[in-house]
Amino acid sequence: MVLSSPGQPLRAVDRPRPRAGAGQLLVRVTACAVCRTDLHVVDGDLPRPSLPLVPGHEIVGRVEQAGPGVDVFRPGERVGVPWLAWTCGECRLCRAGRENLCPRARFTGYTWDGGFAEYMVADARFCLRLPDAYADAAAAPLLCAGLIGYRCLRRTGDAARLGLYGFGAAAHLVTQVARHQGRSVYAFTRPGDTAAQEFAVACGAGWAGDSTAGPPEELDAAIIFAPAGELVPPALRAVGPGGIVVCGGIHMSPVPSFPYALLWQERTVCSVANLTRRDGAEFMGLAAHVALRSTVRTYPLAEANTALADLRAGRFRGAAVLLPG
Repeated sequence: MVLSSPGQPLRAVDRPRPRAGAGQLLVRVTACAVCRTDLHVVDGDLPRPSLPLVPGHEIVGRVEQAGPGVDVFRPGERVGVPWLAWTCGECRLCRAGRENLCPRARFTGYTWDGGFAEYMVADARFCLRLPDAYADAAAAPLLCAGLIGYRCLRRTGDAARLGLYGFGAAAHLVTQVARHQGRSVYAFTRPGDTAAQEFAVACGAGWAGDSTAGPPEELDAAIIFAPAGELVPPALRAVGPGGIVVCGGIHMSPVPSFPYALLWQERTVCSVANLTRRDGAEFMGLAAHVALRSTVRTYPLAEANTALADLRAGRFRGAAVLLPG
């Protein structure tokens, strides 16, 4: 399924099966989750995608071919392919262990063809081993909703009372990890979305309410998954002195001005960008020991446009997953 121009529907295209080059894997895709970042790519919110483009960056598949120099994965093994597709390994950020900020980085489903396809090629160094306990469709959301959610959660430190703004694929996994760690979770949804609030409570949130409302008690930290800049001031209002507000999306609408009093007393606002291979290894190790319940709605690959439309309209809970074949 190919994006030829932002703002246009994806097109079904037949292409020759790609081949793995040096250091690469040819992956037969068995499941690919649909992320809000895919919406931002398709809708044109993110600049300069590599067109024509195959979107999708939460990929589960089997190694069909290992290219020259690959000795980590063998044909037939299951792998996960995440958002971070390639980095230079040479710049000061890569050398400092901050490869997620590499200025030359390439990203799966954005500047590197992704998983809305039957086959794709990936750099073997950036592929991940997946816990055996998860079926392919359940494992797919772990590769972005889980990974980015985990990186956001780490930025909150030891916050005991955690607010989550926007309760979708990432939040429903983060809630389960946070509860496993002994934290209390407060979920904020669109006003009047009682179904999302019920889903949040079912996932382990101790309280769920409208994003316009204040929590029943002061928070230590908040994570904003919704791409809505107007949520930053109420999130700051909800956290106490020394609290942190983490913006977890790759794209966000403009943040409105707010009085300095909301930021005072050493409150912090920060963003989380991309992920590192260390994030991937740590989170997959955690997922192997914590029985995360991945709520998914599956679609055939040919219905990728329907899945994107349903995500945009909020017609399902959890994550959408495309199944090729």
